[in-house]
Amino acid sequence: MTGSGAAQHDELLALGRFLRDSGYQFTAVTPDTHQGFLERAPGWAHGVRDVLGWSMRFERSTLEPRLFELMLAANICEPAAQGSFRASLRCSTLGDMLFFHSSFPTHQTDAVFFGPDSYRFVRAILARTAGPQEVVVDVGCGSGVGGIALARSVKVGALVLADINPRALALAAVNAQLNDVRAELVLSDVLGSVAYTPSLVIANPPYLADLEGRVYRSGGGELGTALSVRIAVEAAARFAAHGGRLLLYSGAPVLRGEDRLRAGLLPVLCQPSVRFDYEELDPDVFGSELSKACYAGVERIAAVLLDASFGVGREPRR
Repeated sequence: MTGSGAAQHDELLALGRFLRDSGYQFTAVTPDTHQGFLERAPGWAHGVRDVLGWSMRFERSTLEPRLFELMLAANICEPAAQGSFRASLRCSTLGDMLFFHSSFPTHQTDAVFFGPDSYRFVRAILARTAGPQEVVVDVGCGSGVGGIALARSVKVGALVLADINPRALALAAVNAQLNDVRAELVLSDVLGSVAYTPSLVIANPPYLADLEGRVYRSGGGELGTALSVRIAVEAAARFAAHGGRLLLYSGAPVLRGEDRLRAGLLPVLCQPSVRFDYEELDPDVFGSELSKACYAGVERIAAVLLDASFGVGREPRR
């Protein structure tokens, strides 16, 4: 069986456990850095990190037999040129946790992304979350990294991993189990199909202007900010009766000195029942995107974090 179909849950879980027990480590980098490494590196893999990290072509003899058998069973080996193979998934690590996600390059519209944003997102939400959380919903969960990392750090009564992409949910289910986290997987467009009343919503949504409309990249709207604003709007509506908190990590296009994401969020946030902090975490991400025509006039894209608390009787803080 080859990687032409969906990966098998139990078999992929067995592969992940084998990698963990073998001490596997791989840090996901930006697409530009990844492409640059492949252009400099030999064309064929020499070990497991080349295969499951760098997405390089490999021969069967490159891997120990048990590892190759597990990859075959998980349905993630794709035939490549000259009798070689290529893994249809990658595996990256964050601390002692492992996460399966899409292979490089991520051209598919339903690709599941994991990269430097994932690391920044986790650091940001862990830095601002202390103590038990009743119900956490990870909106647009992708690989599940945010919700899983949070549940590994603090006590979470119920964790919901929600995404509009069935492929993302399938991998998030494996990743949750692989990292010993219990989670409910919900196919949902933002919060639309989430039945729970969350106490905390976390999100790292797509935030780029992507002409191809790839789910994992396109934030919608003129400059990719529409989805982030919509998440804030839906969270505010869900929190209207009981209160709650939103931690939103996103990208903010800066046009002539104005943060366009912040401008779009202000109508939601400037209410008497809302207080918030808005922090710029990195002033310059995805700089290569700015050469595209849709970003004409945009000076930079910043990585930002919105920490907003919703509840009656609170004074606004900007």
